[in-house]
Amino acid sequence: MAKVPLRIVGIGRNIELRVVSFITRARQASDDVVFIDTGSEDETAILVEEVGCKLLRSEKEDILSAASCLKNSDLQPAENYLFIHINKQWSLREFPLHLNRCRENWDVYIGLLSSETEPIPRPSESFLADSMFQHASVSSAGLDELATAKSDANAHDLSGQLRVRVIESRTLPSLPQRESLATASRFAQLFMWMIESRHPLFLFGIPGVVLFVLGYRLSGGVVTTFTELSTESIGVTLLTIAMTLFGLFAMMIALILYIMGKQVEQVQAQYDSPRGGQ
Repeated sequence: MAKVPLRIVGIGRNIELRVVSFITRARQASDDVVFIDTGSEDETAILVEEVGCKLLRSEKEDILSAASCLKNSDLQPAENYLFIHINKQWSLREFPLHLNRCRENWDVYIGLLSSETEPIPRPSESFLADSMFQHASVSSAGLDELATAKSDANAHDLSGQLRVRVIESRTLPSLPQRESLATASRFAQLFMWMIESRHPLFLFGIPGVVLFVLGYRLSGGVVTTFTELSTESIGVTLLTIAMTLFGLFAMMIALILYIMGKQVEQVQAQYDSPRGGQ
């Protein structure tokens, strides 16, 4: 039976709010997705089984325990394995970077996770069983090596015939992201349609000016004409006030849409212009 080209393995516990999104994203890259639960107390394991993902269990979260758990399971062997430790430091936008790591043909590539106060001085000399890892790209031969490695093994203790690299994993910097107005909400879609009409000043500005001027002119006539309070005078007065306010609001909307249209054109010009070095 042919081996699976790539098996993606998620590792974590108490991540019921994130595990389904991870499995969904992983299935877009590979049909073989496995999750190793390390002692969840919430509904993480239940959700994994509900979405049809293979569930394994392990008491530890290090890469040696994960490799042994996978090796001792009843799963068919795969050509390559991508281990991802789902924790607070990991975000879904890092998944494409980890996926590209599998294409570099490393037998063992491990990104160790360091704390903010204690960085890893020499990742290659760290004990793999005692070190937390963020991601790892492992070949079939590399998985066999990790599954049989001793508890005090480091990168130098692995077979010299394998391509091995152990580094310190660094999180991606948080960058401000622009969101399209058309996908923000229903109101944003309405505003986007108005902006794309390219004539907000004509659609709202001219009617607004007309209504405002008429309301203002009529308000003077209402004050001088109606000297007594009656049903007719109240109706005309309310109509005059409504006409004036509608005209004012229409002019404000016209100006706002005009300014938003200019901002959208600037953003589109930045994305459409060729970037240096690409």
